[in-house]
Amino acid sequence: VVGLLTGHLEPDPLPPVDVDSLIASAPAPIDFAEVKGQEAVKRALTVAAAGGHNILMLGPAGTGKTMMARALPGIMPPMSAREALDVTRIYSAAGRLPPGEGLIRQRPVRSPHHTASSAAIVGGGVIPRPGEISLSHLGVLFLDELPEFPRTVLETLRQPIEDRHVTIARAHGSVTYPTDFMLVAAMNPTPRGDVSPGEVGRREMERYMGRISGPMLERIDIHAEAPRVPWDELSKAPKGTGTSAMREAVAGARARQSRRQGSLINANLSGKQLDELAPMTDAAMGLLGEAIRSLGLSARAYDKIRRVSRSIADLAGADELLPEHVAEAIGYRLLDRKL
Repeated sequence: VVGLLTGHLEPDPLPPVDVDSLIASAPAPIDFAEVKGQEAVKRALTVAAAGGHNILMLGPAGTGKTMMARALPGIMPPMSAREALDVTRIYSAAGRLPPGEGLIRQRPVRSPHHTASSAAIVGGGVIPRPGEISLSHLGVLFLDELPEFPRTVLETLRQPIEDRHVTIARAHGSVTYPTDFMLVAAMNPTPRGDVSPGEVGRREMERYMGRISGPMLERIDIHAEAPRVPWDELSKAPKGTGTSAMREAVAGARARQSRRQGSLINANLSGKQLDELAPMTDAAMGLLGEAIRSLGLSARAYDKIRRVSRSIADLAGADELLPEHVAEAIGYRLLDRKL
């Protein structure tokens, strides 16, 4: 150091780092082709990734929900250099940088256990550190067995989901961390696991579903059913849709969004922006109105359906929302029909 400062030694500059090449060389996550018999859920996840929508998978254990959640970053757009640096900074602040890695190159997937405290999920400590929702920034927050999480913990997620940031206040000041993640949740269809809803009493089902508040469910854009596939069908099932095809579809939909609305993704469109950017045919509007009346959906759910319809139309390469786009989006409000 003294030699460099006095001019007796010449500095040996480090070669420039090509961050984009580092990101491109990141190892691929699980391939969706490894999951057989869940093509409808793969379609729902493709729609979710296309528009950045939160999604809930409803099905018994062993149907591939966890595997599909971990595979999801593989069909999302790759992180930009700026995004990779932002995620790395968060992990550095939390003391969670992977050993031997200076730059996080893949979109993160975090899956906290349902026994985790609010502080672990949201962030906290005497010296405030990022929680799971910030460690999921620009990636996926996977909540398995959603009804098993304490309702108080789930309620703390509502505002960060809306605001895409969280502020942790302490006596000596406050710290704000980003929380722009895709929420992927999973749950059994009934409190008894594989038992069909028809075999469970109404009150028992109401108590089970009551663990998740209505406002929390409304912040989840897509509800997808992942049924158990019989072994004879599973053993004969051909290789299903893989990550490559799903990624290509998502990239096309994101490109349409970018041309139409810049960096704003469909999941973040306001009601006013939807009026301008998601025009509907008269038939599509009539179908949506009938669904709102028959299901008793809220204004928030109405906008969720329009946002998801916009993403479905983008996947189809359509400018206007057609009845088939709206019908598919309505089909993703599964729990609204069950409640």
